[in-house]
Amino acid sequence: MLTAYLQLASSMALVGANVAVAKILAGAMPIALIVGLRCLLACVVLWPLARWREGPIRPSPAALWNLALQAALGTLLYNAALLTGLRYTTALEAGLVLATLPAVIALGSALWLRERLAGRQWAAAALAMGGMAAITLARTEASGGGSLIGNALIFVAVCGEAAYVLLAKRLSGRLPVVTASFWMQAFSAAMLVPFCLPVLSGIAALAAPDISALLVFHSLTASVLCLLLWYGGLVKAPAGIAGVFTSFLPATSAVLAVLVLGEHFSNFHLIGLALMLGSILLATWPRRAK
Repeated sequence: MLTAYLQLASSMALVGANVAVAKILAGAMPIALIVGLRCLLACVVLWPLARWREGPIRPSPAALWNLALQAALGTLLYNAALLTGLRYTTALEAGLVLATLPAVIALGSALWLRERLAGRQWAAAALAMGGMAAITLARTEASGGGSLIGNALIFVAVCGEAAYVLLAKRLSGRLPVVTASFWMQAFSAAMLVPFCLPVLSGIAALAAPDISALLVFHSLTASVLCLLLWYGGLVKAPAGIAGVFTSFLPATSAVLAVLVLGEHFSNFHLIGLALMLGSILLATWPRRAK
């Protein structure tokens, strides 16, 4: 189980690290084109890898429908709502809303997947929310106010990411990891075509070597490595516990802001990291045998 936990944590940490990369790319290219090219590059890598490791596999109609929903909610809805919401609200309030992700996943796994969550798992989700709120507060304590519509869009992104996690858990074990990752990226790329065509001229930005390198890095990590790690961890870990590890997403973004951008490390960071560590330990500590 420790390997599964490491996979889940690494996946979300990489997603969080890619927030800074996405912001740089968004300044040079249209958002739809960034996500579309990212998914297309991921397909180029995942297709031969799936054939080599898992052979020709034809997913069932139910599995394909599940993967299409993951693409719509976890790729299109999440990216569109998050990046649009950040234009209307502050990073402080956006981070506080994102901190609800573990609790939303825990609630969804209990109501939808019918997983029985122990009291300590609910407590772990609450600690994760508190930890993320503290880290985000430390990161942007000098920021101004946000807006209701911006915060609402961020919460829509939270719901999209939570739905992706729950759908991935529902499919785990029924389809090999690389094959599942390929089909999800293929569906994502197909859904993004109508949004990419009107802004296709933005591809000229790839003439800059640094932008091209960032896009390749963004694709290989966010759309390949993160998915493989997440699917691999979900094979063994319940969705309720996996939801706790999503707190690594905004946490990594905040920590990188301190280490890379030189922002001040305050007591809020210490409090947030302590709460996050307590959350993970509480959720993953082995049960005492009866």
